[in-house]
Amino acid sequence: MDELPAILLVDDNPGDVRLAQEALKEGKVRNRLYVVSDGLAALAFLRRTGPYATMPQPGLILLDLNMPRKGGLEVLAEIKSDPALQRIPVVILTSSEAEEDVARAYDLHANCYVTKPVSLERLSITLRSLEDFWFTIVSLPSTA
Repeated sequence: MDELPAILLVDDNPGDVRLAQEALKEGKVRNRLYVVSDGLAALAFLRRTGPYATMPQPGLILLDLNMPRKGGLEVLAEIKSDPALQRIPVVILTSSEAEEDVARAYDLHANCYVTKPVSLERLSITLRSLEDFWFTIVSLPSTA
């Protein structure tokens, strides 16, 4: 199968979502991007329940920390404790630079922690670098 792995962006800020979509387009990232706006929707997407029953398993999750209903650290903890999901790389992509957030994310087995750049150009470079790293450089287990 030649299809590129999907990327799941979990972010409740419409401005940040639009910026990420534009940055991915500008960076010529060809992976399909799916977006959900809170932690409960992210878990439903990943577990393919409810309206997400036919969604693909993403090859990469970009996860914001500060969200309604279920925050990013709670979502990360659930992903990394679920044998069906724990191998999916999770990149924390957030505006928080707080050392306790960074430490907690790594304690919960985040694959990396990236502070969101505020400009479209810097975000484009960052997202392109993440896509290159996770889908070109590293070897990932099959999602099948």
